[in-house]
Amino acid sequence: MTKEELNKLGKTLWAIADDLRGAMNADDFRDYMLSFLFLRYLSDNYEAAAKKELGSDYPKLEEEDRRAPLAVWYENNADDVPALEKQMRRKMHYCIHPDYLWSSIYERARTQDKELLQTLERGFKYIENESFASTFQGLFSEINLNSEKLGRTPADRNKKLCTIITKIAEGIAQFSTNSDILGDAYEYLIGQFAAGSGKKAGEFYTPQTVSTILSRIVTLDSQEPATGKKKKLSCVLDFACGSGSLLLNVRHQMGPHGIGMIYGQEKNITTYNLARMNMLLHGVKDSEFEIYHGDSLTNDWDMLSEMNPAKKVKCDAVVANPPFSYRWEPNETLGEDFRFKSHGLAPKSAADFAFLLHGFHFLGDEGTMAIVLPHGVLFRGGAESRIRTKLLKDGHIDTVIGLPANLFFSTGIPVCILVLKKCKKPDDVLFLNASEHFEKGKRQNQLLPEHIDKIVETYQYRKEEERYARRVSMEEIEKNDFNLNISRYVSTAEAEPEIDLAAVHAHLGDIEKRVAESAKTHNQYLKELGLPPVT
Repeated sequence: MTKEELNKLGKTLWAIADDLRGAMNADDFRDYMLSFLFLRYLSDNYEAAAKKELGSDYPKLEEEDRRAPLAVWYENNADDVPALEKQMRRKMHYCIHPDYLWSSIYERARTQDKELLQTLERGFKYIENESFASTFQGLFSEINLNSEKLGRTPADRNKKLCTIITKIAEGIAQFSTNSDILGDAYEYLIGQFAAGSGKKAGEFYTPQTVSTILSRIVTLDSQEPATGKKKKLSCVLDFACGSGSLLLNVRHQMGPHGIGMIYGQEKNITTYNLARMNMLLHGVKDSEFEIYHGDSLTNDWDMLSEMNPAKKVKCDAVVANPPFSYRWEPNETLGEDFRFKSHGLAPKSAADFAFLLHGFHFLGDEGTMAIVLPHGVLFRGGAESRIRTKLLKDGHIDTVIGLPANLFFSTGIPVCILVLKKCKKPDDVLFLNASEHFEKGKRQNQLLPEHIDKIVETYQYRKEEERYARRVSMEEIEKNDFNLNISRYVSTAEAEPEIDLAAVHAHLGDIEKRVAESAKTHNQYLKELGLPPVT
């Protein structure tokens, strides 16, 4: 899908959202809009696969017959339905009853069917509990079809849903049904809703440009990045995955078959549901990912709290953009936790290093971790200084990248990317100061493709460049008390030109001489005019 097509589709959908949300705020309406797009995606894929599977048996309906062809087939072949659904589950990993296909829902909406609301409720429950081999409990839990924001009475709400669904269906009818297009449109809308959510957007959205930097870094060979991309990643983990766009970016870098398993964790229930939909909507099969709803800091996911080292999850790539300087509640029990025991606990006022150590624990020996953090982790003292010092002494911090300010919807502060490895070859740390390489935007600054390429290539080839990147020895870092403040090592300040004092003195003498000569000439003119001289 071209950028122009995506922008056109995105703007069409955004205009519909803006026009229809009425009493709802953008965050509430987001859940309806994205859920209906998700249903459209699942339905289009399923109908296309069923048509291919049934071949000549797939019904050909007259133009005026607005029923879903698959619904007609189900009516005429009731005995064969179980066999078809079994085959579709094997091939597609899911199935949808014709009553709940987007085309059927749209037809009900178009004709103002008074049972639309109830049908949608049943359809959402069906998809959560019966469509997939694994259940997706609560997938639509944030969509309240009985909200008074949709209308005061059930009839009002039904009417409003008819309008919303009809507008969405008509709005996207002019665009291709290619699954990649709806996936792109979904990402576009998530970005647009994030832009309108201000600070709250930090809960679920990492700008695509930043995602791309992290993704391109972790998919390179960890020991020899200059040799290029890894052929395969056993698994990738994002323990604060938001809407899942960062994980999907890693998948995009590796290709659809380049990752064994995708793991994500998310504390916010709305965002957790968004992430699961986003995975499925981008063609990731339910057997290829697992998103867990829970708290990474307390590590309540059984799969990650496994005490047996032989069963411990070890990922080839760990990526994250956790909440910045999040307040948490460290305690004695957490002090003995296997993730923190050897490094110590992050302070109550900022869980940044707690998030980092959590992800780092599940990084494999040949893996790469890239995490977005506030600059404070680079230089703050106390417990954070002790954690930072141990990570440096153990040779785990590979690269420190400073990004421009105002890239995120949720904060205007500049942030950094820390690249960590369990085993790294260079005995130095690469500092990369990209703080002045961006394009200024109205609300947010933007990283252009050339800025992203420069950052990734500098990391990949460990290049040095004046006022941009430098490899710093551990001896120098130790002399600076293990302070990683980027400007200590790579300053972007322009050096003042050297001043030749002798030349300046001669120049000033020449000026004084010319002033004296001009004054003498001026006074000569005054004398001729019979006026007193100027002293």
